[in-house]
Amino acid sequence: MTMNARRRRMHEKLAGMPGVRPVRRPVSPGSKDEFDLYYVRTGLKSAHPLVIIPGGPGVASLQVYKGLRRRAAAAGLDVIMIEHRGVGMSRHDDFGADLPPHAFTVDQVVDDVAAVLDDAHVDSAVIYGTSYGTYIAAGLGIRHPGRVSAMVLDSPLLSRHDIAIVREAIRGLLVDGDSPETAALAAKVRKLIDAGLMSPPAGEIAATIYAYGGPSLLDRELDLLLGGRMMLWHMLSRFTSVVGLNVPYRHEIDLVGRIAFRELDYAAEPDGLPFDPAAAIREIMCATDVFEAEPYDLVAQMPKFTWPTVVISGGRDLITPRAVAQRVASLIPGAVLVGLPTMGHSALDSRESAALAVARAVTRGETARLAGQESMLDALAPRPAMRLLWKAVEVAAIAEGAMPALPSPWRRRVSFA
Repeated sequence: MTMNARRRRMHEKLAGMPGVRPVRRPVSPGSKDEFDLYYVRTGLKSAHPLVIIPGGPGVASLQVYKGLRRRAAAAGLDVIMIEHRGVGMSRHDDFGADLPPHAFTVDQVVDDVAAVLDDAHVDSAVIYGTSYGTYIAAGLGIRHPGRVSAMVLDSPLLSRHDIAIVREAIRGLLVDGDSPETAALAAKVRKLIDAGLMSPPAGEIAATIYAYGGPSLLDRELDLLLGGRMMLWHMLSRFTSVVGLNVPYRHEIDLVGRIAFRELDYAAEPDGLPFDPAAAIREIMCATDVFEAEPYDLVAQMPKFTWPTVVISGGRDLITPRAVAQRVASLIPGAVLVGLPTMGHSALDSRESAALAVARAVTRGETARLAGQESMLDALAPRPAMRLLWKAVEVAAIAEGAMPALPSPWRRRVSFA
């Protein structure tokens, strides 16, 4: 893909925002070819700014997080965000063509972070990574430990073997009902599995509703499905396909998916059982690269981290479950685990106020006190957009519940693929 006129106009608009700068980076190690990697800095400058690394790979920074940076600056934070190579502002070479496949490795992304700190004249920073961003944050700690003054790992990844923990967490909650708040709805899930109505994408929908809408909303949605009312489920199924879509300057997975699959094994081998995220990814994505090898052994490297670290984990996170966060916290000396019982995945994206509160505490050197503030942080309201979304889903569920069910022949034709 080359940069067309519409994309060029957006590129120029974003490049003109305050605090946006390009830094020249090699297309690949040792290459003479270079491209512009963009980053933005917002807020009053400090000795140790907050570098925020989003999830993904594929999530853009400059356009998507404009509001976050504005609110962070108002809270007194000095924020740097980097447009991931192959995404948005950093997608093209000097001739306007897409960066080539060999431009995309975790090592190169990690080195981009260090290069941005060089360009910004920052010796060390507080590194805040969420989801995939935690792997990049940890990679910076491995390759450039002197650049880290403190770290926040929000909904962290640990290794490709996390998939076993994810499967156990999802099935334990939603199939076996091993939690008081899911025991009743798990019986309904099992009925749907037996009826062949819980395909991998439908399982992803159920896990997402539980994480962000809560068990009562999922219980209502399961009743709709059991009663043959499937309109809302079909609407929600569109969300599961978003990970495979390209939305310029917001989410662009087509180039950087190479990292997700070749190095991090996002599309692990399915185990053939219900509620397998690996099977869902393989159905949602048109194509995936074959896994080769992880770039780092974080289990071996994290015990060497010497900086203050906070690990944030949502009690309803079924993407990077609490058990993964607990292990991460146990590996890093002195790490503080902050558990938010009613949160799903990524405080940065779903509980921004809590994420910024943690970030402020860490930048002020007040990491230790966060352990006693879990209830307060969990009580902070989700982002307005998130609240409105799930309120709309709840209202739609009530409305559909009052509608007649689909006739049986139609129900048999329904698919969530």
